[in-house]
Amino acid sequence: MKNTLPLEPLEHRGLRKSIVLRRHTMITIQHMGKVKIKPCFSLQRQLASVHRTGGAVRWMSRNRPAPLLTAAPVRAIIDEPISIKGQFLPPYSPVTFCARLHCDDGDLWEAFAHYNTKADGTVNLTRDHSVGGSYLGCEPMGLFWGLQPAPGGREGLRLRKKNVQTPYVMHISLWDGHVSSCERQSTELAAVTAERWYMAPGVKRIEIRQNGIVGTLFLPPGPGPFPAMLDLWGMGGGLPEYRSALFASRGYASLSLAYIGHKDLPGPHNSLNVGDLYFKSAFQLLQGLPQVCADRVGVIGLSFGVYLALRIATQCSVKPSCLICINGPVGSTVKLRNKDGMTEPNDIDPKYWTCDHRGYVGFREVSLPANLHPESKVKVENINCPLMYIVGEDDLSASSKENAYLIEEGLRAAGKSHLFTQLSYHGAGHLIEPPYTPNSRASLWSVKPKKLITLWGGHLAPHAVAQEDAWKKILDFVENNLRR
Repeated sequence: MKNTLPLEPLEHRGLRKSIVLRRHTMITIQHMGKVKIKPCFSLQRQLASVHRTGGAVRWMSRNRPAPLLTAAPVRAIIDEPISIKGQFLPPYSPVTFCARLHCDDGDLWEAFAHYNTKADGTVNLTRDHSVGGSYLGCEPMGLFWGLQPAPGGREGLRLRKKNVQTPYVMHISLWDGHVSSCERQSTELAAVTAERWYMAPGVKRIEIRQNGIVGTLFLPPGPGPFPAMLDLWGMGGGLPEYRSALFASRGYASLSLAYIGHKDLPGPHNSLNVGDLYFKSAFQLLQGLPQVCADRVGVIGLSFGVYLALRIATQCSVKPSCLICINGPVGSTVKLRNKDGMTEPNDIDPKYWTCDHRGYVGFREVSLPANLHPESKVKVENINCPLMYIVGEDDLSASSKENAYLIEEGLRAAGKSHLFTQLSYHGAGHLIEPPYTPNSRASLWSVKPKKLITLWGGHLAPHAVAQEDAWKKILDFVENNLRR
């Protein structure tokens, strides 16, 4: 039995002429708890004509207020939508909305979209359709998820928040006519600045360097106790904090845990030098905090973090209340050097690489179940808590569909199919992150011993749909399994 829930129409990016390929996205809810987003296509002819009466449009007049651009709210958490409106504009006139921000590394990102004003001289991004630019169609948050490195920027950029104690500061402006991001031969009519935060007011950030554990703890406002999440990222290493900060902003204590490639961890930094005891200790540290409900702790992992989340649940003598797995394998993609899960250096065998015409590398085949190191494969039949697996169907970095199937079949054979939920998103790539942030289809992976740019996959518009829907379902999943 299937129930279909129509989503808001989504227009395919990149068409600039009169024929526009419009995509309507559907969510299909299937038996065994699977949710799959499927596209269906219809072709429609769009005639975009702009009528401008004799002479130039007069934007300034003593009889009409100056153009006004508003964003509400101007300060918001990153997963909250913003309403953007232009007012006091001439009717039926072309305008361009531009968004620009500098990331924590100083690189400029920008997006732009073409609109035509209504008869009353307004443009409302929650109502009106973009007819060109970074995206097409009615996309209220398109200026945010449509951000891309500005022309002339560095190769291989990926937008990630490094300092969660400061916001992204977005400069949004309104321009006369339909202009592109590299054209400034136009008139700026109005502007507004919006702040996008991962940390809500009152959230506490605490660095953890205790008994060899390296991480950052985020606590919601108030005394608690709170349900909690242990947050694991991939083999890129370091200590990304932004997802944990966002969990705390939504009422969950969260510990973002470093396990590879961090200066405070044992070296060398290209191998996993901590084992099962490290992850067990981190989980128990989180459980033991007075602000945490000890029996309401889940684990979330992306990429290699999926393998670690599954290993924690089956081999570390702890009992997580739920698992969230995003595009990752059931075993190690790197050879283990001992039974505790420590690895050899992360030198991926090039025989499983795939390269595109630019020389960018995809690691998808590395994590095919048949290519995983056999001794590392998790016994998924030993999982005893609800598990949500999220698949990006255009993932070019991991064999997500194949690994999800392996987990599903393992739980089915153990009589535990009721524990498994799968979300599957057409056109989404590897990096399914919090919503309204742009996808990078490829980004810099390493500079030594040689420069390597890796392929993540995903197309901007469908990936944005996936991130928005998946985050809502993640919050529902942890609500149901950690609070009730």
